[in-house]
Amino acid sequence: MSDARSTAHNDAIRIRGARQNNLRNLSLDLPLNRLMVVTGVSGSGKSSLVFDTLYAEGQRRYVETFSPYARQFLDRMDKPQVDRIDGVPPAIAIDQTSQVRTSRSTVGTMTELADHFKLLYARSARLHCRRCDVPVRRDS
Repeated sequence: MSDARSTAHNDAIRIRGARQNNLRNLSLDLPLNRLMVVTGVSGSGKSSLVFDTLYAEGQRRYVETFSPYARQFLDRMDKPQVDRIDGVPPAIAIDQTSQVRTSRSTVGTMTELADHFKLLYARSARLHCRRCDVPVRRDS
């Protein structure tokens, strides 16, 4: 395989022959690391594509990385009706029926990722004195 084709495969999610719910043998490439919007009239297959195919496959593959012991405690998603999906990263989805908790709710708070990021930032941050800019070391 040439380098150009290899790079193209790494930059996109490739879906071939999706038949989930009302999808009819749909094939498409979705670029990675881009904001994507899926629109269409009611019943056109938006949720079938995004939630029942793409998210289900990403979540299913992610769960497969856990040990058999850990997997027994996790909800399993059915394999979507599709010939092939390549390049699917781990996925998080916010269901369209989710209620906003407050006007200050964000994707981070609704997925509970904000708490994990706070801990990560607190542990990886390098503190400096405001007056002299000397790094502050931990005592313990």
